[in-house]
Amino acid sequence: MPPSSRIPAMDVLRGCAVMGILWMNITAFAQPQSAYIDPAAAGPLSAGDIAFWATSLILVDGKMRGLFAMLFGASMLLLIDREEMAGRNGARTQMVRAGWLFVIGAAHYLLLWWGDILTLYALVGLAALRFVHRDPMQLVKAAFLFFLLHFLLVAGYVASFYAWSHASGGGAGFASFAASLSDPASPVVQREIALYRGDFLSILLHKIVDLPRSWSLGFMLSALETLGFMLLGMAMLKSGFLTGRWDAEQYRRTARHCFLIGVPPMIALAAWVWASGFAALPALGTALAWSFPFRVPLSVGWAALILWLFARNPGHPLASRLGAAGRLALSNYLGTSLLMTTIFYGWGLGNFAHVPLGALPLFVAVGWAAMLLWSQPYANRFAIGPAEWLWRSLVRAQPQKIRKSS
Repeated sequence: MPPSSRIPAMDVLRGCAVMGILWMNITAFAQPQSAYIDPAAAGPLSAGDIAFWATSLILVDGKMRGLFAMLFGASMLLLIDREEMAGRNGARTQMVRAGWLFVIGAAHYLLLWWGDILTLYALVGLAALRFVHRDPMQLVKAAFLFFLLHFLLVAGYVASFYAWSHASGGGAGFASFAASLSDPASPVVQREIALYRGDFLSILLHKIVDLPRSWSLGFMLSALETLGFMLLGMAMLKSGFLTGRWDAEQYRRTARHCFLIGVPPMIALAAWVWASGFAALPALGTALAWSFPFRVPLSVGWAALILWLFARNPGHPLASRLGAAGRLALSNYLGTSLLMTTIFYGWGLGNFAHVPLGALPLFVAVGWAAMLLWSQPYANRFAIGPAEWLWRSLVRAQPQKIRKSS
């Protein structure tokens, strides 16, 4: 896509989203997977650790992922429109793009990090193709239907653990499971720490063996939510929300209403988990299910807040840098995984499970600085990022132009 066809508001949103995703992902880069759900798995918690966890849960967890999915859905519409205006089959191009995105995501999962979202987006995006010609209200209704189905699914999943905890004869098994979520001395947690402090080949072999289980579970717990956000993004594009066509006051009011709806109950949930002593079931239920109804308004609220700030200051230097980071979102997403796994994994600097939660914002700041510092100079010289160039070249089956026209 030539630079002139970019939508600056969406680039800024995408830049903020990819930076926000790093904030949430940093725990999973640096600590055992269960620490993402229950901070107790990271070890004894200081006030700073609890503050980082609470901030993440209340404001970031799932919200940036939701924003990213909304932008993905909107971008699908833009690509289809552009392809059809050029006389090509837009739906077919999107399916080819999804196929190659799946391949890139699988490589990301195997070679870098287990928390890949690209394979999920590739498959869910195919389902979203069925909705591209619907009007905004139909898209919103479909999105909330999928949100409801997702909530029922994850609530049922969490309820099964409550049932297990009260089942006769299940005490020992459930106790072992709960320890794997909240006890840093659990054999499961200790094996994971040893694995990610080890060499590259051991990590790769583990991920290959674990792929069917981990990917299928992740897909089951994320697909409906992701589809809902993609459809919501399509509706928001068609209404002009994501393109910056609303006036600043509309964005401000939307942000205010969404945060008033979402933040107080999220604070209450964080307080409940903390008051429970970070018990496994409250932490698991909050992370997977009970926080979900409030992710939707907060994802929209973040989009509205960012667009309000952008509408008031479109020429601000930070907006330019965020827009550049957004234009290179795929490269920044993959580059962040490379940087953080190098810092934390055993084949790199070996800091896995050595850095407390409260210190992780320092590493987030490093990642944010890297994105903002390299993206704009690169975007000034090149039309697309290196990962974007690879993806586009694979879709077109020939190398694409990467340098800007002089």
